[in-house]
Amino acid sequence: MHGGGLELALVFLLAAVIAVPVFRRFGLGAVLGYLAAGVVLGPYGLRVIRDVAPVLAASEIGVVMLLFVIGLELSPSRLSVMRKPVFGAGGLQMLACGIALALLTQLRGVHFPAAIVVGLGLAFSSTAVGLQLLAERKALNTGHGRLAFAILLFQDLAAIPLLAAIPLLGGAQGEGVSWLDAAKAFGAIAIVVLGGRLLLRQLFRIVARIDMPEVFTASALLTVLGAAWIMQNAGLTMGLGAFLAGVLLADSEFRHELEAQIKPFEGLLLGLFFIAVGMSIDVTGVINDPWFVGVGVTLLMVTKFVLLYGIGRVSGGLPSRDSLLLASVLALGGEFAFVVFGDATRVGLIGAELRGHLVAIVGVSMALTPPLYILLSRWVAATKPAKAEKFDTIGKSDIAHEPEVLIAGFGRFGQVVARLLAAQRIPFIAIEHSQEQVEFMRRFGSTIYYGDPANSELLRSAGAAQVKVFVIAIDDVESNLRTVNTIRRLYPEATVFARARNRRHAWQLMDLGAQVVRETFHSSLVMGERVLVEMGLSPAAAAERARRFREHDEALLRTQYLVQDDEQAILQTVQQARVELEQLFGADRGEGALGGLGKPEAEGKMTAADQASVRPGDA
Repeated sequence: MHGGGLELALVFLLAAVIAVPVFRRFGLGAVLGYLAAGVVLGPYGLRVIRDVAPVLAASEIGVVMLLFVIGLELSPSRLSVMRKPVFGAGGLQMLACGIALALLTQLRGVHFPAAIVVGLGLAFSSTAVGLQLLAERKALNTGHGRLAFAILLFQDLAAIPLLAAIPLLGGAQGEGVSWLDAAKAFGAIAIVVLGGRLLLRQLFRIVARIDMPEVFTASALLTVLGAAWIMQNAGLTMGLGAFLAGVLLADSEFRHELEAQIKPFEGLLLGLFFIAVGMSIDVTGVINDPWFVGVGVTLLMVTKFVLLYGIGRVSGGLPSRDSLLLASVLALGGEFAFVVFGDATRVGLIGAELRGHLVAIVGVSMALTPPLYILLSRWVAATKPAKAEKFDTIGKSDIAHEPEVLIAGFGRFGQVVARLLAAQRIPFIAIEHSQEQVEFMRRFGSTIYYGDPANSELLRSAGAAQVKVFVIAIDDVESNLRTVNTIRRLYPEATVFARARNRRHAWQLMDLGAQVVRETFHSSLVMGERVLVEMGLSPAAAAERARRFREHDEALLRTQYLVQDDEQAILQTVQQARVELEQLFGADRGEGALGGLGKPEAEGKMTAADQASVRPGDA
């Protein structure tokens, strides 16, 4: 194809729009759809794209952004909670599978350093395919689901040193690695770590105060690409810099907002990367040597299946059926294998032909995994164990507590709710759009993050899919309604409690299906109750009358909600409510100092209280 950048972009987008939905419809996953689209478009397919190298080079930015997002998710606190399954079972899986597959690779005549890289590359499992399968089968919280997540987490960690070592191993094949190269590498890491720790949070605090979303997005991209550029100039992989930047920001208040800003770019560019990988697959070579690909897929999946089953039983403490499911969901190759093989080819560790065969092997294993896992899941569900086996070394206490409540807005209103939840040890997460408020509350140890809670990507990043209750405590009416609308659209079954400024605002929230709490209504009732006591009523009588008034007013709110667009009907409900209140408290007239308070006004004349009921500015 000889067109310009616009034509290329249109071709890639069209391929993604067609291929990905088709492959996902058949349960094969988006990654395989991108790879297939690349094969069709590439020089070994329809030859729409003849020169793959520039596309592959540009698309590596997607991998860089993926590693940044992974770094954001790997906070030191989270790793500390999950250290046993992550470093135990995860480390054992990478070591055992890497060595076994490296030995098998050497049978092909590959020299030892390259065989080690290939073996470790094949030891990775697909996070995208694995977690998608577990989520679709509602198995993320099962024994094998939690152990699979821990192993995938360790693989994400292991990818970084492996990617960093590949250029050094490539140099060892040729002229060797000089002390100057090593010094440059360590210096670049020090610059990213120390500079990031000292400057990044301050940078984002300044940008957040400006309150311009496009500037925040630009700052996020600058951080990722800047860290990648520093590492590239030092002779290391670009992803290492992005990963380190992500880890440095993992415990910051900007973690979820950064992920929300980067995710759209990451998704598009990562899809482009997989398309470019598919273009580089030598289909003719695979067809000419199907034996190698077929045997390679069999050896890969059988080796990993057997080893993962043993790890599940011994290290994970899982029953045999859960171990089978663990092995079936992780026996495939992974996305990082494409990155590893690409870097290994670039530094001369492996040839282009071998890379094409290895990519084909990983791609076929991804295609075979969904049906394998689904069939085993059905078999396990259909058969009853001979005896109850309950081994689950990864309990809920070993997994970082997912928030059960999300509080949007952390002013005075939201803080009271948060303090009550904290006293009951109910895990929650708070999102606040004011950087000053976030910075102030974090000094007191509050779990609060910066960002716009109406941003759907931010909600997903914050774990909103697992949240049971949403509390919308935002003061601004427009932002409040926009947030409730987003949550209702994304999570229609969720319970939403929303702060309402006035009656009109409450009706709008009720339209969205939220449970309404008027911000000053209950506090006004408490004050009114105290006034009644001061005026001579007993505390019990005052509390009872406040309760009856609250129930009456809440019923009036629901009645007016049905006729909110008809002003005359609202006026009529107000007058009718006044009569009902007089009848409700008629038996109490003449008691104590309040004897004259209930006398009716002239018939048909509205009192100040009636007028306040009509106006949307009341409680």
